[in-house]
Amino acid sequence: MPELTWASVADWFMNYGTRILGIAVVGALLWLALNKFLPPVIRRSVAQTKYRESKEGMEKRTNTLLFVFRGAGRVFIIVVGLMMILAVLGVPVGPMLAGFGVVGIAIGFGAQFLIRDLIAGTFIILENQYRVGDVARVADVAGLVEEVHLRKTVLRDLDGIVHHIPNGEIRVASNFTRHFARVNLDVSVAYGTDLDHAIAVINRVGQELAADEAWHQVIKTPPQVLRVNNLGSSGIDIKVIGDVKPMQQWAVMGQLRLRLKKTFDAEGIEIPWPHTKVYFGNALPDDRKRDGAG
Repeated sequence: MPELTWASVADWFMNYGTRILGIAVVGALLWLALNKFLPPVIRRSVAQTKYRESKEGMEKRTNTLLFVFRGAGRVFIIVVGLMMILAVLGVPVGPMLAGFGVVGIAIGFGAQFLIRDLIAGTFIILENQYRVGDVARVADVAGLVEEVHLRKTVLRDLDGIVHHIPNGEIRVASNFTRHFARVNLDVSVAYGTDLDHAIAVINRVGQELAADEAWHQVIKTPPQVLRVNNLGSSGIDIKVIGDVKPMQQWAVMGQLRLRLKKTFDAEGIEIPWPHTKVYFGNALPDDRKRDGAG
């Protein structure tokens, strides 16, 4: 083993260290350049797409693409840098790559699911099915999209549980927050209610909510009655719909329910609840009438 001296260290540094340091500096500069030039390029490309997006939607799309391309760029810079450093140190990179190729063929059959996930993730990103910040149902799991990778999608549901879903497992993806969202609410009233009066009250409350300073910026069309939707066992269901900004439908429906309850109480409109009549062996009222008539 050669003796370690200052002269040998200096000689190694001059022969190898400077080149390794240069590779590290170039890699750092590439990473800085990627962070500087990638965001404006992606924002420009997103702005020029043919699909009309809201400002919030364009920002979500931009953040998702930045997340994916930055990750891919980081992996590329690190792998190429390591290969170049190994070449500087005299490690034969060619046989190593050939060995990786043989190993890749050997494990290729076991990597089918990984390849499927990567292909599915590519189409999810290219087709803009959902973005970071959207609320979506993916593989029967609904929640906030926190991360979108080529291999997997990460959702956080309403209970705060984080779900990691391989992209290859996704058959149907439902986006609750694309372009606009919709208030879709059934309001029940008792059978004795004047329906024309109830419909007029519901429409008035929807208009008042849309005109409220605290809510008018998130409501695109005021919640209004669409139709009498169902004759239920305890009451009559009236369908109410209205368009709102993405992710605002739940807040608007909660506020609408609150205002309708207060207004119904003031207007004397009854909200039904299940009724049950119990008879303990007594004749029903109609039977007693028939017996008396006989």
